[in-house]
Amino acid sequence: MVNVDEFIDEKVAEISEAVGDANAVIALSGGVDSSTAAALAYEAIGDQLTPVYVDTGLMRKGETEEIRETFDYMESLRIVDARERFLDALAGVTDPEAKRHVIGEGFIREFETVANEVDADYLVQGTIYPDRIESEGTIKSHHNVGGLPDVVDFEGIVEPMRDLYKDEVREVARALDLDELVSERMPFPGPGLAVRIIGEVTEEKLDVARMANHVVEEELAEHEPWQALAAVLGKATGVKGDNRVHGWVVAVRSVESRDGMTARAQEVDWDTLQRIQSRITAGHDNVSRVVYDVTHKPPATIEYE
Repeated sequence: MVNVDEFIDEKVAEISEAVGDANAVIALSGGVDSSTAAALAYEAIGDQLTPVYVDTGLMRKGETEEIRETFDYMESLRIVDARERFLDALAGVTDPEAKRHVIGEGFIREFETVANEVDADYLVQGTIYPDRIESEGTIKSHHNVGGLPDVVDFEGIVEPMRDLYKDEVREVARALDLDELVSERMPFPGPGLAVRIIGEVTEEKLDVARMANHVVEEELAEHEPWQALAAVLGKATGVKGDNRVHGWVVAVRSVESRDGMTARAQEVDWDTLQRIQSRITAGHDNVSRVVYDVTHKPPATIEYE
């Protein structure tokens, strides 16, 4: 385990030295990784930092409002409404890696726009060690690792937590007195709900995924999973009322892990699973069934794409 106090002092000095008198933007998603990186960078360079939260339209229920309230002490916080741009760019894209790269490039271009407005030369990111390992091994690509476009208009990219595991990041977050909503938050992928939707991302699939993920996180909170999620898989026949429907299949997944590199499917009691399926099928007219994923990692990944 990292010595938290030494780590904070070291990284604050490192960020300050790297950025110097220049300005920087921080890719702020609200998750523990980017939030901790933002807190470190803010302590290091203060008003030279512009935190940028990009609302891609792929976020969880109420996420943008939570970001606004949690980080209102950072006066330079920018909330960018890019929902239409991201959904337009994703239209017709079905390949998982293509989706990740579309989103990755979209993120970077949004950051570049703000960086130009505030004359920033540096981009700070919350990349952690498992992100790098899995991207190097092509298990997945991230908008902040493997998903970067070939041309990035920044003098440098600063990744203060690139050698930490998730549990170590949480220790740093607690030491920085970040809100528990942030420090204890479950992991959420950089590409958002897009990787919890098989195939093309559409408004209807997003509505289903957002509702279902909210239900799963609420119902499984007391089980304390490493990560719990819902994914929209495809369509199957069902019955609602007196009508036969061809509706969405939603997969529920809950895993236990230490660092996300490996994971075990969590045993969840039948009553809880029945409550989840009842809420999800009632939450959208076009959901026909709910299934529970019992696959460990490996052979499966935690996310679906």
